[in-house]
Amino acid sequence: MEIPTHVAIIMDGNGRWAQERGLKRSEGHKEGGKTLEKLLMHAKKCGIKYLSVYAFSTDNFKRSQEEVDYLMNLLIYYFKTKLQTLCKDDIKVVFSGRREPLKEEVLKEMDNITDKTKDNKTCLLNICLNYGAQEEIVDASLKVAEDIENGTLKKEDLTRDNFYRYLYQDLPPIDLLIRTGKEHRLSNFMLYQAFYAEIYFVDTYFPDFLEDDLDKALAYYGNRDRRFGL
Repeated sequence: MEIPTHVAIIMDGNGRWAQERGLKRSEGHKEGGKTLEKLLMHAKKCGIKYLSVYAFSTDNFKRSQEEVDYLMNLLIYYFKTKLQTLCKDDIKVVFSGRREPLKEEVLKEMDNITDKTKDNKTCLLNICLNYGAQEEIVDASLKVAEDIENGTLKKEDLTRDNFYRYLYQDLPPIDLLIRTGKEHRLSNFMLYQAFYAEIYFVDTYFPDFLEDDLDKALAYYGNRDRRFGL
């Protein structure tokens, strides 16, 4: 079976998973974190080289301050406690998104885990944090304009392929995009990179989307006829 090089996951449904069980939404985010750990190890085992995950969008700051604070503290916990495991498993971590208005403690742990894993090569985990695809394209366009203005790029040399290097991370296009949690939309997630992605929507809430579910998504991808406009 053909394995996609770059898989992206919109990890949706954590809050609803908890609410339907009479739990606080924070419990769903906690379980979602455990699920991501399992999926990352399984993705590496399957030979997936790049895994992008939607951890927190620019619009998620509209949620209650209690939920936002919990999510930020949960991220700090994972960045601090999982670093050794990531290094042992040769997993590189990068981040996509705007740094403002993330708290200094979050930025500090992001920078630390990025630095400590920068030489790892087996699998790359791209955490989309304070991320929006439209914001990414705007920010990339500003970088392009700056390079044209200072003479390091001729406008006629800009192509849809070399535009990638102006994005938050210069990664291969997405082959398979998975969204859990019953919704059938992209929600401002990696729009430029997903231009020919196979899209797999599933009703399962993210905390319940485990290794077997990823295998089903990979099987779906393996059965697709990817013609790229031909």
